[in-house]
Amino acid sequence: MSLDFSTATGRRALERINTERVIWLTTSSRAGVPQPRPVWFIWQDASFLIYSLATTHKVQHIRLHPEVALHFDAGPSGTDIQVFHGEARIDPSAAPVRAQPDYVQKYRAEILEMGMTVDSYSASFVVALRIVPTRLRGLMPLEEELNVT
Repeated sequence: MSLDFSTATGRRALERINTERVIWLTTSSRAGVPQPRPVWFIWQDASFLIYSLATTHKVQHIRLHPEVALHFDAGPSGTDIQVFHGEARIDPSAAPVRAQPDYVQKYRAEILEMGMTVDSYSASFVVALRIVPTRLRGLMPLEEELNVT
């Protein structure tokens, strides 16, 4: 099932997919407690691609409970809301970070700010998480928040 990006909410979500640098990923712990965290991502093949260290809780959570949610910050007025529900999986077929030009271009500065190189980052963030969104819900932002006149 693919998302409908032709609606107002869908168009805004797609705009943010193409411009935002961080999205919040919410997984569920072993006890079922929601665990939100900000992550870097790229949009690839109608899915979110996120890289992780192998030892993180989010990787363990996804193995136990593949149902996840993702959302962007809601903006200053709290009305710019797009929430994706989806299925997450470990994607062993995904190329490593260093072989993902879109990811490297998007996050090169941040990787260097961390004191890493693209190669060292790629060697550390070895787990590719692929999240296929199955549902989108949202609220449209106020016009002044989008700088629309």
